[in-house]
Amino acid sequence: MKPCFILPTALQKKSRALSAQLIILLKSRRQLWRLCSCGVKDMVEESMSKAIIDFFVNVPIFDRINGEELRVVAKHMNIVELDDGEILFNESDKGNYICFIVEGALEVIKKSKSGSEVLIATLYRGQSIGEMSVIDDYPRSATARAKEKTTLYILSKSAFDMILERHSKIGIKLLKGIARLLSYNLRKTSNRLTEYIAPLS
Repeated sequence: MKPCFILPTALQKKSRALSAQLIILLKSRRQLWRLCSCGVKDMVEESMSKAIIDFFVNVPIFDRINGEELRVVAKHMNIVELDDGEILFNESDKGNYICFIVEGALEVIKKSKSGSEVLIATLYRGQSIGEMSVIDDYPRSATARAKEKTTLYILSKSAFDMILERHSKIGIKLLKGIARLLSYNLRKTSNRLTEYIAPLS
């Protein structure tokens, strides 16, 4: 059974709207004949799965996961679209999903002690945010906001746990992929800190 993943209400509406748009697109491409054999829901899921697989082939976390394994992961993904300036999540929100940027860009923001916004990073296609949220239960450490119209693939913690339980080989590969990414980011941050401190010493 596919895990029950409850997106925030606003994101649920966007996810449903995107599914409807995909159905219209499929009709325009004269694929109506397939509706009789697999139904609208199956066709939408199949088309979305293929798009997700094609995208993740070039995402570092998934670089050691093959096509069939990606198909398993794709079945657990949700798609969400944000408008320019729309908040994906706020600092201190409960984190229970990881996001992958398909199109557009996300700004990662923290608030200073004075309450002003500090831009930490800007993420683009192929990058991800919220990796630790599928591993621990800590609140979000920053706010994520769409810099422009942005499309995301989302993997919930419950879906991630189900993959680990039912497809342990794939789950372990995902964990290793996340660990490699976190290690890379930590090294990059360490190098930047060294460059910043050096002139002060």
